[in-house]
Amino acid sequence: MTVLFVQEAQIFFKEYVINDETFYLWCTFSHDQVDFNFKNPKVLFFFIKLIHLYLKNGIRVFRLDAIAFLWKEYGTNCLNLPQTHEVVKLIRTLINAYSKNTLLITETNLPNLENLSYFGENDEANAIYNFALPPLLLWTLVMGDSTAIRKWSMGMPPAKDNTSYFNFIASHDGIGLRPTEGILTDKERDTLVDIMTDFGGQTTKRKKVDNTESVYEINISLLDALKGTFFGTDHMQLERFICCHSIMLGIEGIPAIYIHSLVGSTNDYQQVEETNNKRSINRRSWKYDEIDKLLSDKDSLNNQIYNELSKLIDIRKDQPAFHPNATQFTFNLGKNFFGFWRQSHDKRQSIFCVSNVTNVFQYLDLSELNLIASNEWWDLISNEIIIDIKSTITLKAYQTMWITNY
Repeated sequence: MTVLFVQEAQIFFKEYVINDETFYLWCTFSHDQVDFNFKNPKVLFFFIKLIHLYLKNGIRVFRLDAIAFLWKEYGTNCLNLPQTHEVVKLIRTLINAYSKNTLLITETNLPNLENLSYFGENDEANAIYNFALPPLLLWTLVMGDSTAIRKWSMGMPPAKDNTSYFNFIASHDGIGLRPTEGILTDKERDTLVDIMTDFGGQTTKRKKVDNTESVYEINISLLDALKGTFFGTDHMQLERFICCHSIMLGIEGIPAIYIHSLVGSTNDYQQVEETNNKRSINRRSWKYDEIDKLLSDKDSLNNQIYNELSKLIDIRKDQPAFHPNATQFTFNLGKNFFGFWRQSHDKRQSIFCVSNVTNVFQYLDLSELNLIASNEWWDLISNEIIIDIKSTITLKAYQTMWITNY
């Protein structure tokens, strides 16, 4: 892998002149962002002191950004090296020694199995970004087919005690495609990129060691990403958007909602032009009066999104079965539905989460969920009672049900 240091030098290294002396400094992401050298004990100790300062001032959540690139070693690809994992373990040990109520989150936009490695043996991250979730949910809803996300969900190991998945579907960055490697085919990824481009999205590419390029992430607001399907745009953008969040809020882990999703931000092309940064497309700078007016207007899409998501959050936070580590079992309900079962630690509450991922109504045979006859069941979202647990019910396009007995 030493070729990385030769062919790619112009990408990773930037020439700097300091006190009339020339240095070539490593810049993983851009030439205005120089990497720290954690081989130097002084650098590591500085960061430990910095973490201690934050702890003393009440900070209880630490996010290690792009941590997989921390350590550089000649002759390797400088990614996910054993030394990086050892540094994460060290930080986890020191934080735990100070406070058992502190959360260490690793952000690693990598293929799924590599991302999972940052749990370690329950001695690294408390929570890892669930990077496969955003592109898989997007693929599911624009294609109307849950096959890929169902297979992925069935293969995801439950997080151990004191660890959790950190679930998100939008962020200040783009929608990464590397986490779908081994889950979606190259053709499926290309199809998703084409659809998102049609919806106004842009792409960021990365150059591989063999000098070929591939799309690293899709740059688009989640709301615009869900403005249509494989067949084009339609009038069901809101329904798809809420369905996407309903699934994310139900699955195992800690849910995180991006502020721009909560207020219904769309693609900001002016920001992209002004910053020359494609990620700015989903980093709108709202003026308070402007967003306040939109959120106060009952007819605006922003108002509808804010109220629908607020309702789901209010419902979710009262359910023991939605604890980050509550039991989860994924159903095979066919490609038109995505469904899973959550059960609280004390086994008193069950929630059967079922979403119609298509743009037409679908029939669901409740007998496939195995609802217990001795319990009463109802949908937490619509508050409708399930009268016959063996009946066939209808779910509207993109409708989600949280069927519970508690």
